[in-house]
Order: sequence, then structure tokens, then C-alpha cells
Amino acid sequence: MLKTTLLKATQAGAKVLQEYFNGTFTVSHKSTVNDLVTEADKAAETAIINVIREDYPEHQILSEESGEMKMDSPVKWIIDPIDGTVNFAHGVPLCCVSIGVEQDGEMILGAVYNPLMNELFFAQKGFGATLNDKRISVSSKTSMSNAFMVTGFPYLWEEEQPNHALVTLERFIKQGLPVRRLGSAAIDLCWVACGRFDAFWEHHLNAWDSAAGYLIVQEAGGKVTDFSGNTYSPYQKQILASNGHLHNDLLKEINR
Repeated sequence: MLKTTLLKATQAGAKVLQEYFNGTFTVSHKSTVNDLVTEADKAAETAIINVIREDYPEHQILSEESGEMKMDSPVKWIIDPIDGTVNFAHGVPLCCVSIGVEQDGEMILGAVYNPLMNELFFAQKGFGATLNDKRISVSSKTSMSNAFMVTGFPYLWEEEQPNHALVTLERFIKQGLPVRRLGSAAIDLCWVACGRFDAFWEHHLNAWDSAAGYLIVQEAGGKVTDFSGNTYSPYQKQILASNGHLHNDLLKEINR
């Protein structure tokens, strides 16, 4: 039942995303000029929450636009109605709905859907990960010399932070490694999961950015930690997701 509701909610949010994409909608700002929220984000969030509430009115919800709705339940839905809002607002089709389901503090289900590319990623803990119902796995590269990576940058710049985003990026760029910046952490994680990228790192994420995607990477055979190599939690800011083979080398580069 949880899986059925998760997929229904993901589809409901994606339908709103499609309806608004390249259309006319209001855009406002949150923490900075580029930290956007649109009319579509709010409409997609409403559609998603309505589906969840219909089946599970007692469950907790943590959503980007509405915040946390605490209930007396061990199950929490962690929702990003549109991950990649800046892309969405500018007509760039790298954006998605991302929903993770946590039970007793453990992520058990995750779905990330980009309807503009018709790509639905899904994972259930212990059962692997899929893209459009086909099993996926991380890449098999073992050398950093040919790694293909993706990263993201924070909206609020903190240059005094050790190993901040540009310092870390510079280290990889100076080695001649190709690094991309797509603008959607959920998609970045899923593209690591299916082997398009070998690794993803970012310094400043929120739970809704990574809750579904990090489970999808793990279930596809990858490894996800913080920058100290500790077990990852979506409630911490730093993330390194990789195919596993490159993980220790990446940690050394990030922390040197």
C-alpha cells in the first residue's frame, strides 16, 4: 500500500509540473534571489499531500514549501514537489518530483520522477532500484582518472567554510576531470544510480533534496556518506554518493 500511494502521489505532482512547464506562473524568492518558489511548486505539493492524506491521514509529512507536519506515526513522507525549481522556472527540463518514505527513522521507499524526460526512478529498501521498471546499477569504474562527476552549489555562499564548494570543484577540475552541474540534486543522485555519473557531492542540502535519491543510489549498489565517511542521513547537509569503488579516493580529495 505504501508503494502504491507513493507512486500515485509522485504521478499527481508530476502532472502539475507538466501542466505548468513553459507556461505562465508566479515566481517568488525565499532566502536569496535565486532560491525560488513558484505557483507550480505549491500546486504540486498540494496535489501530492492530498493523495497521501487520503490514504494515510495519520502519517507525518516534511515538505519543502509547507515544512513539517508532525503526527503520532512512525512513518514520515519527505517531499520535494519540484526539485530543480530554478531550471523549471527557466524552461529547462531538468526538474522532478522527489518523495521519500521514512519509517522509524529509516528510509524504506523513494521515487524521483522527471515527466519531461519520462524517467521514473524507484527504490524499495532491500529490493533494488529501477528506472521505468528496469533494474539499474551504478557504474563499474575503479579509477578516478576517468571519473565523470556532478555537483551542486549552495544558494547562500559560505566562503569561510573549510573545503567549500569552489575549492573542492577546483581540485577535480585541475585534474582534468569532467564535472557537471545540473541543478537538481535528486536527478544527480538518480543519474549516479543508473551509471551515467560515477559520483555526486554537495555541501549544503536539505532532507527533501536527497531523501529519495540517496536510497535509490544505495539500492543500485552505490555508496552514500557524509564528507567524513559516516553513514548518511538526509538531515545532514553534506553528501557524497558514488559507485562505491571511487568513494575513498573522493573523500581524500574533498578533505585534503
